[in-house]
Amino acid sequence: MQIRNFMEDLVWQRLDEVLTRHPKACGCEKCRYDIAALALNFLPPRYVVTDQGETYTRIKGLEQQFNVDIITALSHAIQIVCQQPHHDEG
Repeated sequence: MQIRNFMEDLVWQRLDEVLTRHPKACGCEKCRYDIAALALNFLPPRYVVTDQGETYTRIKGLEQQFNVDIITALSHAIQIVCQQPHHDEG
Protein backbone atom coordinates (compact mmCIF):
# COMPACT_ATOMS: atom_id res chain seq x y z
CA MET A 1 0.00 0.00 0.00
CA GLN A 2 1.03 3.55 -0.61
CA ILE A 3 -0.54 6.78 0.55
CA ARG A 4 -0.51 9.69 -1.84
CA ASN A 5 -2.04 13.09 -2.33
CA PHE A 6 -4.18 12.72 -5.45
CA MET A 7 -4.49 16.52 -5.60
CA GLU A 8 -0.85 16.55 -6.76
CA ASP A 9 -1.79 14.48 -9.81
CA LEU A 10 -4.68 16.81 -10.60
CA VAL A 11 -2.49 19.93 -10.32
CA TRP A 12 0.13 18.47 -12.67
CA GLN A 13 -2.60 17.49 -15.15
CA ARG A 14 -3.90 21.07 -15.29
CA LEU A 15 -0.59 22.95 -15.09
CA ASP A 16 0.21 23.12 -18.82
CA GLU A 17 -3.34 24.15 -19.68
CA VAL A 18 -3.28 27.02 -17.19
CA LEU A 19 0.27 28.08 -18.15
CA THR A 20 -0.85 28.59 -21.76
CA ARG A 21 -3.38 31.15 -20.48
CA HIS A 22 -0.50 33.17 -19.01
CA PRO A 23 1.80 33.83 -21.98
CA LYS A 24 4.31 35.83 -19.93
CA ALA A 25 4.73 33.03 -17.38
CA CYS A 26 8.00 31.13 -17.39
CA GLY A 27 7.61 27.45 -18.11
CA CYS A 28 11.07 26.31 -17.02
CA GLU A 29 11.26 23.28 -14.75
CA LYS A 30 12.07 25.30 -11.62
CA CYS A 31 9.13 27.67 -12.14
CA ARG A 32 6.78 24.77 -12.93
CA TYR A 33 7.70 23.06 -9.66
CA ASP A 34 7.36 26.34 -7.73
CA ILE A 35 3.92 26.91 -9.27
CA ALA A 36 2.76 23.37 -8.51
CA ALA A 37 4.02 23.49 -4.92
CA LEU A 38 2.43 26.87 -4.26
CA ALA A 39 -0.88 25.82 -5.82
CA LEU A 40 -0.91 22.67 -3.70
CA ASN A 41 -0.48 24.82 -0.59
CA PHE A 42 -3.66 26.71 -1.59
CA LEU A 43 -5.68 23.51 -2.11
CA PRO A 44 -6.97 20.91 0.35
CA PRO A 45 -5.13 17.58 0.15
CA ARG A 46 -6.94 14.54 -1.24
CA TYR A 47 -5.11 11.57 0.19
CA VAL A 48 -5.89 8.15 -1.22
CA VAL A 49 -4.66 4.66 -0.37
CA THR A 50 -7.05 2.31 -2.12
CA ASP A 51 -8.31 2.10 -5.68
CA GLN A 52 -11.77 2.87 -4.30
CA GLY A 53 -10.45 6.10 -2.75
CA GLU A 54 -8.86 7.08 -6.05
CA THR A 55 -12.10 6.39 -7.90
CA TYR A 56 -14.02 8.56 -5.44
CA THR A 57 -11.50 11.36 -5.84
CA ARG A 58 -11.62 11.09 -9.64
CA ILE A 59 -15.42 11.40 -9.53
CA LYS A 60 -15.11 14.36 -7.17
CA GLY A 61 -12.59 15.84 -9.62
CA LEU A 62 -15.26 15.93 -12.30
CA GLU A 63 -17.27 18.42 -10.29
CA GLN A 64 -17.07 21.91 -11.79
CA GLN A 65 -16.21 23.71 -8.53
CA PHE A 66 -13.36 21.27 -7.86
CA ASN A 67 -11.84 22.11 -11.25
CA VAL A 68 -12.40 25.84 -10.77
CA ASP A 69 -10.56 25.65 -7.44
CA ILE A 70 -7.56 23.95 -9.07
CA ILE A 71 -7.41 26.44 -11.95
CA THR A 72 -7.78 29.37 -9.53
CA ALA A 73 -4.98 28.07 -7.29
CA LEU A 74 -2.70 27.53 -10.30
CA SER A 75 -3.43 31.00 -11.70
CA HIS A 76 -2.71 32.61 -8.35
CA ALA A 77 0.51 30.62 -8.00
CA ILE A 78 1.61 31.62 -11.52
CA GLN A 79 1.14 35.30 -10.68
CA ILE A 80 3.23 34.96 -7.53
CA VAL A 81 6.03 32.99 -9.19
CA CYS A 82 6.12 35.42 -12.14
CA GLN A 83 6.70 38.29 -9.71
CA GLN A 84 9.52 36.47 -7.90
CA PRO A 85 10.95 33.69 -10.10
CA HIS A 86 13.75 31.55 -8.69
CA HIS A 87 15.01 30.12 -11.97
CA ASP A 88 17.87 32.64 -12.20
CA GLU A 89 19.26 31.53 -8.84
CA GLY A 90 22.24 29.18 -8.78
